[in-house]
Amino acid sequence: MSIYDTLGSYLFWAPWLGLLLLLSPLLLMAIGWRVFPTTRWLWLLLPLSASTLLILASPLFIYFLVVLDLLVLSVVVLDLLTVTGASGLHVERHMLRSASLGQTHDVKLSLDNRSSKTKRIEIRDDLPPGLVSIPDSHFVVLGSMQRVDIEYELRPKQRGSFQFWSVFMRLGSRLGLWVRLVVKPCAGELLVYPDMKQLAEYALLARTNRLSLIGVRKTRKAGQDNNFERLRDYTQDDNYKHIDWRSTARRNKLTVKQFQTDQSQRIVFLLDCGRLMTNEYRGLSMLDYALNSVLMLSYVALHQGDSVGMMCFSDKIESYVPMRGGASQMNRLLHAGFDRFPSLKQTNFDEAFLYFTKNCRRRSLVVLITNVIDDVSAAQVTGYLKALQGRHLPLLTLLRDRSVFDSADNPDMDESILYRSAAAAQLLVWRNEVIQRIENGGALSVDAFPDQLTTPLINRYLEVKAKHLL
Repeated sequence: MSIYDTLGSYLFWAPWLGLLLLLSPLLLMAIGWRVFPTTRWLWLLLPLSASTLLILASPLFIYFLVVLDLLVLSVVVLDLLTVTGASGLHVERHMLRSASLGQTHDVKLSLDNRSSKTKRIEIRDDLPPGLVSIPDSHFVVLGSMQRVDIEYELRPKQRGSFQFWSVFMRLGSRLGLWVRLVVKPCAGELLVYPDMKQLAEYALLARTNRLSLIGVRKTRKAGQDNNFERLRDYTQDDNYKHIDWRSTARRNKLTVKQFQTDQSQRIVFLLDCGRLMTNEYRGLSMLDYALNSVLMLSYVALHQGDSVGMMCFSDKIESYVPMRGGASQMNRLLHAGFDRFPSLKQTNFDEAFLYFTKNCRRRSLVVLITNVIDDVSAAQVTGYLKALQGRHLPLLTLLRDRSVFDSADNPDMDESILYRSAAAAQLLVWRNEVIQRIENGGALSVDAFPDQLTTPLINRYLEVKAKHLL
């Protein structure tokens, strides 16, 4: 190899070797100390880069540039020495273990500095996917032996069990040129349940006799309306027609009669969690809407003195809650369904109905919540509902797909979507025929949009109870 080749090779590799030598300290600090430069370096590098143009005016400016570079390097090194470590920092997370879907959840991080140095900290919680924090991060300056509480709001976007493992912190230098990444272990768990706000609204409307505001109809009962249960003190929400004037005169205090329904029945929900329930509307799947309606009807039925059970299934039995009464049954239903999600698996109706017939032999109102999109699924559902008749009272609940109804709606006869509208209309006609076939076979049915399912489902339940169909 000639001297020219050696010189050319040196000139080619020299800049890269020089760059590697300059970056090697940064790499060592990033790997060993987890210390990184911040974007504030740009405020130093850009003026230095621009000042090199002064050499074009006079070569004597090179001495000024050398002094300026040494001065900037000294500032960078001195600022690096102000980066504090994670020793003495302690963090705790305080929050309730349960939250409601779509509702804000308050979280508090308690940060304690037990060291002798002031720390500049940007802190961010370790959020699992499906949770959003407002705000996302926080910046605090924590003096020696000080403690600060950082509060933020958490908004769950989906149901389920979420695990928290740690808290992320960035410890900044005094001038903000360097930052150290620190991960502090801080384990926690959050259980996100369906929104139970609707239960409180129903209870309020029921006490004030205003259930008609949410579409719940009063069904005329066959025979006696209700049976006398006991006497109690009058409250503001009571109907004045129920005042017992003899007892009021005897006690010198307003007294009302409390009644109870004259029958107790059993209701069990068969909730499909397969691919037929994966369609979404406004960010929620059909299964989310169905679960909300199930919990609402369960609340109503339990307060009517009935026993409620639930089975979730897809290609296998995912959870089963035996039929029971009482207020504690609501907690069992919540825990059995809050972490159930729709999967892209084919629903196994054979295993589901076989498991149900083995575990439920007493006559019950069987509410099957699913969807039908083809002849195969419709034939399976129809066949099993016919098999249940006689021993049980089946109620098929089908969830409508809004996109199909929107596609079938073509009042202007737009030719560009004419074939799509015709296909959607044909699918709706076939769906209506399936429902008519099921009703003609003796089963009950409810056909509603997912977000409007609760009211017709409650009305059908009250109709069954009032007419003594069980």
